[in-house]
Amino acid sequence: MIKVSDIAKKKVIELMTDDGYDSATDFVRVGVKSGGCSGLSYDLDFDKNSSEEDKVFEDNGVKIIVDKKSFLYLVGTTLEYSGGLNGTGFVFNNPNASRTCGCGESFSL
Repeated sequence: MIKVSDIAKKKVIELMTDDGYDSATDFVRVGVKSGGCSGLSYDLDFDKNSSEEDKVFEDNGVKIIVDKKSFLYLVGTTLEYSGGLNGTGFVFNNPNASRTCGCGESFSL
């Protein structure tokens, strides 16, 4: 399961609304793909549909879908949002990552 912090929830709802999605019915798709300076990078998008191959769950009022392959890398991750001086954006707190890059957008196991 992926957890969603209160600050990330507010930002997700705001961005979904801006992009024409409904946070009550649509999803945040979270995934992992090859690439980035540490080997794997996070992928975050909005989606109106889920497939049979997706894991679907909800945390803090946010509906999340993850493909089964990515789910193995993301179990226990918390999605947070940082608006600090070091930059703004979503941050993945992933307990499975053994190494992350400086920007926090990629990781390795």
